[in-house]
Amino acid sequence: MQKIFSLCALFLSMFTFCQSKKMVITDDIQRFWNAYDVIVQESDSIKQIEYIKEMYISKGTPGLSAIMQARNYTAESYIYTIRNYPKFWNSVRNNTLSANNYAKRIEKGLKKFTKIYPEAKPAKIYFTIGALRTGGTTMQDKVLIGAEIAMTDTKTYTEEIKKDFPYLIDYFKTNPVNDLEFLNVHEYIHTQQKSTIGNSLLAQTMMEGVAEFLAEVTLKTKSPNPQIEFGFKNEEKIKQEYSKEMFSPNIYNWLWNSPDNQFKMRDLGYFVGYAICKKYYEKAENKKQAIKDLIELDYNDENDLISLVDQANYFDKSIINYKKEYENNRPFVTKVEQFENGNQNVDSSIKQLTIHFSQPMNKNFRSFELGPLGEKHLIRIIKVIGFSEDGKSLTLEVNLEPNKQLQLIIDRGFRNTSNYHLKPYLIDIKTNK
Repeated sequence: MQKIFSLCALFLSMFTFCQSKKMVITDDIQRFWNAYDVIVQESDSIKQIEYIKEMYISKGTPGLSAIMQARNYTAESYIYTIRNYPKFWNSVRNNTLSANNYAKRIEKGLKKFTKIYPEAKPAKIYFTIGALRTGGTTMQDKVLIGAEIAMTDTKTYTEEIKKDFPYLIDYFKTNPVNDLEFLNVHEYIHTQQKSTIGNSLLAQTMMEGVAEFLAEVTLKTKSPNPQIEFGFKNEEKIKQEYSKEMFSPNIYNWLWNSPDNQFKMRDLGYFVGYAICKKYYEKAENKKQAIKDLIELDYNDENDLISLVDQANYFDKSIINYKKEYENNRPFVTKVEQFENGNQNVDSSIKQLTIHFSQPMNKNFRSFELGPLGEKHLIRIIKVIGFSEDGKSLTLEVNLEPNKQLQLIIDRGFRNTSNYHLKPYLIDIKTNK
């Protein structure tokens, strides 16, 4: 009996070990559809929310919890999509339920990656069902796949979602489910990088470019994303326009944007990052070291980033020259009125503040931040009165608390008409009694 017990314990231990080694987790898929089938039979919205919480969210994997955090999903957002897009959900159901069939192929792809980058840290891939806000993202050591987007194809029903998610329609036409292995290797590479959010367009571009290019190297296949082929056909124009913005904190002209831009192609930052990485890799004598360099680069360390991109020799000039040009083109605040900045005896009865800029500003953008002294010392904006006709000044209605040091940062969210971001400007005054 003791021997049988020992064998059972050994079997259980081996089973647990194998489970822990599993790299692709798909458990959330079936749980979602179990909940879905109950929810669509229930008309009471309060009970629907209870069902999605009890049957899906509370029983979910760490991956489900992470993707909900990453994309701010709530029980209510799930119920909204279930109630409003029934034909969409029916059209993606079978594809998502086949996630297990793709898991083994994806795991083979990940093993190929560890051969080109043996230093790879362990990470798991979680297939989940989201609420149509991401097909794939990462959080620390987790790859988070939104199967309701990543596993679509040309047969996916889009009529219901075209108002809320118009950009997904063209994406579904590319048959994303056919490229799951590439997507997962791309996202897995992100888990190996030092950061996930870049502090400039160039930093974020390189993060995406590294993942895109090294997924190609890993799988020995071309990227399925249309930006790459399109980019090479329009390379010079893309480089010319991109170089003007590479140090901008605004990434949305180049990444995660819509095709409503001058090139009529979304996400061209992926191409620029890919092309830089390809050049760097091709020039390197030691390919393994080049892969290590690309993955382990501190993308938010501007000096290291510039050094590596310069070595790729992709752009026409040294990157520092583009940095100087960017800084020289940025607008700045020339003065403020109805008081002088730095004045330590400002009349607290003043109700307006006018900010003057060095260049005409884009009237659709503005941004204010707390000063170093924090919220208790904030110049409070009551109302935005508006820009002057020429866009070179903005008037605000303000409240100046008496006998106090007050601050306000006019932040870089302001842009000029060429989309160069404002150099931040601190207003720092003291009011009288």
